[in-house]
Amino acid sequence: MGDKLKSDEQEFKFTKNHKRLLLGSVFLMATSAIGPAFLTQTAVFTAQFASSFAFAILLSIIIDIGAQINIWRVLVVTGKRGQEIANEIFNGLGTFISILIAIGGLAFNIGNIAGAGLGLNAIFGLDVKIGAAITAVLSIGIFISKGGQKIMDVVTMFLGVLMIIVVAFVMFKANPPYAEAAKHLVMPEQPLALVLPIITLVGGTVGGYITFAGAHRILDSGIQGKAYLPFVNKAAISGILTTGVLRTLLFLAVLGVVVTGVTLNSENPPASVFEHVLGPIGRNIFGIVLFAAAMSSVIGSAYTSATFLKTLHKSVYNKTN
Repeated sequence: MGDKLKSDEQEFKFTKNHKRLLLGSVFLMATSAIGPAFLTQTAVFTAQFASSFAFAILLSIIIDIGAQINIWRVLVVTGKRGQEIANEIFNGLGTFISILIAIGGLAFNIGNIAGAGLGLNAIFGLDVKIGAAITAVLSIGIFISKGGQKIMDVVTMFLGVLMIIVVAFVMFKANPPYAEAAKHLVMPEQPLALVLPIITLVGGTVGGYITFAGAHRILDSGIQGKAYLPFVNKAAISGILTTGVLRTLLFLAVLGVVVTGVTLNSENPPASVFEHVLGPIGRNIFGIVLFAAAMSSVIGSAYTSATFLKTLHKSVYNKTN
């Protein structure tokens, strides 16, 4: 057995298809975690803790990497999805979890679709209900189309890159105190007060079922076994770092505003940052980020829920493959 595994590892070669799958799984996981709540939490915590919030971001990224690598390695090496492993631990546990995840995914997506509707309203002035309906139709179209998984990969990558570019632009315009943020990255003020923010950040990234999205995407592509551990490690770390990059950029953008004495609008903290930095057009620009975050979360949440439900019965499995 040991010789076989060693031989398998030697046979693995990183191809163009692997690169596309790597990017797809990375952005599926990362953009799934980056939703409307992600934007609001980052803005609120930055306003509350200022540059010391950098420490919370760093520590949460370290914890996230450890948790995600562990989950993804177990799933890909065994070739089993999360619910299948749960059923082996305790008969029926995976089925119970799948049902809970389907219910939770539906609840989360109600919020995500509403967020996308608000984003389209900010960009184009569309009625929120119409914007939400457009989002729902687009999402359904992706899932029922031929080659839906490839389209999903492209859409999540595009939305992820779009968010990073827009938020990076706002950050540079905000001109935050980089030196102060770097100092408090390792020497925060009142570190014990950051425990709750750290737990919140970790919970929002790898504390729920979204951390399974990327690993299930890899399994759906037929990749499994110990030979793919280097690939899995790279994908898992890249997913967390992608999320961390966007959170850091948004943190710095907000920091650049709050250090000037500006009080964020409590009804929509991240939007007020964009408006302060960019003026009236900032509301439209924030709408782009909000729509991208919400739309990608809709896709990620729906896909993850489907991968948990697909093993409940053979008929469901056949219809989702």
